[in-house]
Amino acid sequence: MVTMSNERKIYKPKPVSGFPEWLPETRLIEQQWFDHIRRVFESYGFCNIETPSVEELDVLSAKGEVDKEIYVIERLHKDDGDKGEARLALHFDQTVPLARYVAMHFNDLVFPFKRYQMQRVWRGERPQAGRFREFYQCDIDVIGVDNLPLHFDAEMPAIMWEVMNGLPGMNGEKFQIQISNRNILIGYLQTIGIFNEEDITIATREIDKLEKQGLEKTIKNIAALDLVSNTENTKIPGSLEDRIRPFLELFSTNYHTADELNEALTLNKHFDTSNELLKKGIEELSFVMSQLSHLPKDAVVANLSIVRGLDYYTGTVYETRFLDDPGYGSICSGGRYDDLAGSYISKHLPGVGISIGFSRLFARMHEKGKLPALQKSPADLMVVMPSEEQRAQVAALCQSLRRRGLKVEMYHAAKKIPDQLKYASRKGIPYVWFPETDGRPHEVKNMTTGAQSPAEPQHWKPEGKTLEQAA
Repeated sequence: MVTMSNERKIYKPKPVSGFPEWLPETRLIEQQWFDHIRRVFESYGFCNIETPSVEELDVLSAKGEVDKEIYVIERLHKDDGDKGEARLALHFDQTVPLARYVAMHFNDLVFPFKRYQMQRVWRGERPQAGRFREFYQCDIDVIGVDNLPLHFDAEMPAIMWEVMNGLPGMNGEKFQIQISNRNILIGYLQTIGIFNEEDITIATREIDKLEKQGLEKTIKNIAALDLVSNTENTKIPGSLEDRIRPFLELFSTNYHTADELNEALTLNKHFDTSNELLKKGIEELSFVMSQLSHLPKDAVVANLSIVRGLDYYTGTVYETRFLDDPGYGSICSGGRYDDLAGSYISKHLPGVGISIGFSRLFARMHEKGKLPALQKSPADLMVVMPSEEQRAQVAALCQSLRRRGLKVEMYHAAKKIPDQLKYASRKGIPYVWFPETDGRPHEVKNMTTGAQSPAEPQHWKPEGKTLEQAA
């Protein structure tokens, strides 16, 4: 005899590594972050766009070799009836989709085109602290046609300073926006005799490690590289190590004002400042620094060791770091590029942009317990259901309160009042509304203080809250 079991087989789900997921109370704070960022971006005139999660592989690779592990989408490819190789993938950043978007909609856009995006991106990385496979980025970019005024380079860090200082939970955090200019870095390498583009790229990879590995190790590593140093075209004598030392000493110092930067770079006896690229970089960085003098002291500094992928950026570059946790890496970065969409359209479209690593920043603040404690519900109040006979009356009351701009949850059943109050308490709903019944007026209970008092649906509002009329 075979015994049939009525027990269901239960699969216990596990978190998928690299794909963050929050409880409702944490998600509410995340939404507050998005709302704040959106308000700041729009206050500077940036318009929102949203591009598809999927892009053609040719689009993603058109700007150069893709060095990210991208997620290829096979099903969409097959649904299109194409039997060849997969040609669609999830986007790994928002800059490439922006370039494609601008190229496709060029005739319909107004330039300079100021846009912001707040979307998920996907990278096939090994998950670790601050690195996810699926995460949000919040980007702003300004795109011009043929030229783009340099003052936009200064506007980017000013916007991000305002954003970062207004995020719930970020009060008390010490961070600093660090700025450099690619032309200074390339120009100085040329003044010490390194002109070959490949050698410049190799050298800058080491300079990018300057803060982490220190001055002496960086000098030795660069001196040990097989770089072609053209001493005939430089006025600076000595070995490559002798020539690069004073250069890296300057790059090991932060400069807090435009005057401080100019004095250090233009009056230094070790360098030939006749290099045109170097002069251009100094002038541009000095201008950006001078435009940011209204920000608090040490909010923005010039850090010449910033590299940020020299095959892409062509001028100003940005990084933002926690002063009390410099090893965490940049939480907000970007820079200027000469030609955004040159691979997709025969137009010269220079731009400048900056991006918040939203998910990694939010996760850090969550792990450190810095996010404010919020309720599990967005509701301002919950309306009690006295009886099933009053359901229509209660529903109408809720609608009238919502039209006044209140967030209202109606309790779902005519249970005992203590059970309804317990539900509101567990969800952290701050007020409970008792509808008029049996001759008793409307009353509202403050769940924090326990105080209960009469209320008028047309006039009542939560303490400290300004209501926006919805009707």
